[in-house]
Amino acid sequence: MIDKRRPQRDLPKINERIRFPEIRVIDSDGSQVGVVTPEDALKLAQERELDLVLVSETAKPPVCRIMDYGKYKFEQEKKAREAKKKQHTADVKEVKMRYKIDEHDYNVRVNQAQRFLKSGDKVKATITFRGREIQHANLAQDLLERMATDLKDHGEIQQAPKREGRNMMMLITPKK
Repeated sequence: MIDKRRPQRDLPKINERIRFPEIRVIDSDGSQVGVVTPEDALKLAQERELDLVLVSETAKPPVCRIMDYGKYKFEQEKKAREAKKKQHTADVKEVKMRYKIDEHDYNVRVNQAQRFLKSGDKVKATITFRGREIQHANLAQDLLERMATDLKDHGEIQQAPKREGRNMMMLITPKK
């Protein structure tokens, strides 16, 4: 039964919904049946208790396959889920410091940033100012530029160091 609430074009082209004068049919085992009318192909599919599914609408004549549509749909959804699992979204990881940072602490931040860049994430390096420290923005900029040169093997600057209120930040993206 056709659902009247959903437009006809959204429904998959299977069984009676295939409307072409003639179609090329592929059997469930992958062998070619030949070019037949949709009615004959549907009879053939119903004899085997399977569905007639439109595979390629643009081919001349259109290609249909005799298969279990429920199983086919499940396999397609499974493939989509697997593909979604494998794709990595680049998060923005942040390393915070002050412009008066110790050498060891600075190296820890650089190592953190390297680890983030290796895993494919972007790194936002932020330096915060307190009180009158904002007068030394040039020292903070030098520190961020030093960090960028230390990370040049792993990433490249997407956004140069810039001041935003009481912070100075820089964005580094991983190298391809």
